[in-house]
Amino acid sequence: MAVKMRLRRMGAKKAPTYRVIVADSRSPRDGRFIDEIGHFDPRSNELVINEEKAKKWIANGAQPTDTVKALLKKSNIVD
Repeated sequence: MAVKMRLRRMGAKKAPTYRVIVADSRSPRDGRFIDEIGHFDPRSNELVINEEKAKKWIANGAQPTDTVKALLKKSNIVD
């Protein structure tokens, strides 16, 4: 089972917010997920990520997508 860290779109039409989740790579974008590790609001540029959970999932082999990797670098969790 390939596990990915990716964004899940939430919010109203034209007003998105995203949750950073850990999910099986085969599940749909807004479908089943394993764990929620944070959220991101691009309108207010607010980013909250649970550092312990993120590091635990990366250590267990979860692959972040390019966007999530950029967010993790922005919050100084990954180099």
